[in-house]
Amino acid sequence: MNKRKLIQHHKWLGLVLSFFLLMFCVSGILLNHRQLISDINVPRTLLPQRYEYSQWNGGLLRGTLPVDSHILIYGASGVFLTDSTAAHIADFNEGLPTGADYRQIRNVVSVGNSTKQLFAVSQLALYRFGAHGKWHTEALPLADSDELLTDIAAHGDTLVVLSRSHAYIAVAPYTQFRRIDLPAPPDYKDRTTAFRTVWLLHSGELFGTVGRLVVDAVAVVLIVLIVTGFAFFCLRKTKRRWQSKGSTMKHTLRWHNLVGRKTIVATILICATGWCLRPPVMVALALTKVPTLPFTTLKSNNPWHDKLRLVRYDSRVGDWLLSASEGYFSLGSDISKPRPTRIMDAPPQNVMGLNVWQQREDGTWLCGSFGGMCVWNRRTGMATDYFTGRPVPKKPGPPLGKKAISGYSADFRVNAAEQKGTNGTDTKKSVTEVVTDYYDGTTKIVQPESLRRLPMSLWNVALEVHTCRIYMHNTATYIFIFFFGIAVVWCLWTGLKLKK
Repeated sequence: MNKRKLIQHHKWLGLVLSFFLLMFCVSGILLNHRQLISDINVPRTLLPQRYEYSQWNGGLLRGTLPVDSHILIYGASGVFLTDSTAAHIADFNEGLPTGADYRQIRNVVSVGNSTKQLFAVSQLALYRFGAHGKWHTEALPLADSDELLTDIAAHGDTLVVLSRSHAYIAVAPYTQFRRIDLPAPPDYKDRTTAFRTVWLLHSGELFGTVGRLVVDAVAVVLIVLIVTGFAFFCLRKTKRRWQSKGSTMKHTLRWHNLVGRKTIVATILICATGWCLRPPVMVALALTKVPTLPFTTLKSNNPWHDKLRLVRYDSRVGDWLLSASEGYFSLGSDISKPRPTRIMDAPPQNVMGLNVWQQREDGTWLCGSFGGMCVWNRRTGMATDYFTGRPVPKKPGPPLGKKAISGYSADFRVNAAEQKGTNGTDTKKSVTEVVTDYYDGTTKIVQPESLRRLPMSLWNVALEVHTCRIYMHNTATYIFIFFFGIAVVWCLWTGLKLKK
């Protein structure tokens, strides 16, 4: 390719891509420092209308818990109090931090044989409902200050809080928690997915705090390239400006070339790894197992490092269940002395993890994720689709299915519209199961208008920007990022070629 074509490609690609690349850099830096920005909220009035809550979508209703004559609704924006008909819904967030990131409630449980106590968990903290009728933050002996919590469960007087790497157990009066390091299962292999390796490399977390700071520095470098490149373009607009501002233009070009040339390997690596984290490359990486890299955060003495997702107690079988990124496991009947054993006939695990994992009265389990929902019978090993009743394929499907399940409840008693019975008479069906879709929510219970514009955390806004969902529908982002990543790498390469 001749010099003129290289110039045209580098210039126009740079101008077209600059805004989106700048947003990638800024949002990426924010995503790397969640704890620092967890108290900052963004009003939903500043976001596209589709980010407003409607019909309990967006994870606003993740689950429910009956408490005396009331029902607690919990989800992406806190806890709410209602009755069995969901006729009146009141705020139940007194005492929780004001940061929206702290109010993304993963689960709420009541524990205790005599006096019941309420506990709730978000990814950033554990809360207990108590004195003065409000929530209080409870301390946990976390192994790492950045460790995220994923779930909470209770059976009898035992309370279990799950993080992404450890289990924390307490018994009445629940003032002290003990950290449990889960032993490796018998079939354990020190391997991980290629997707996770590339993901941690892209964020820098593969090399801990130092790695994240290095990636932040690369993002700053890309911002410098964008600013200097745009400034050079503006200064060259006319010959008169060339003559009057020639010195400034030359310095701008010199810095643009120097910074770009010295960091070309790092900038291309960051752009290429980001490109790999979206379909179609993402699917191949997620299905590929690779050995954990030595001298990185993936190499850990904890076989469950960053793999734990949900924990439950099976009242029929009498054992504790674990959902992890590696599949489903039984921990045995004594959670304080867990013995992880893989459940071989479990349904396929969605790569994005479960949002619903609840046992029905008949002993079967509902397993809901963004790939859909199935009914799993542990005794027979059969799993059927919740909506169609058909057998679920043994192999995991795509990350996003026809139904993106974000929540479930079987605690409401609301009447559906009159329908024709089999004999032609009008009947009313008592609806006891409410399934919420992440995009469409549910029409079975009414969402109050006051919940429509609850604030969104800055970290989540940064995630929406970084994945391009802020600009377009989720499916369109796959196509956009696929071609955008190729274009950015080409733009960087043509800049290096021009200098040579």
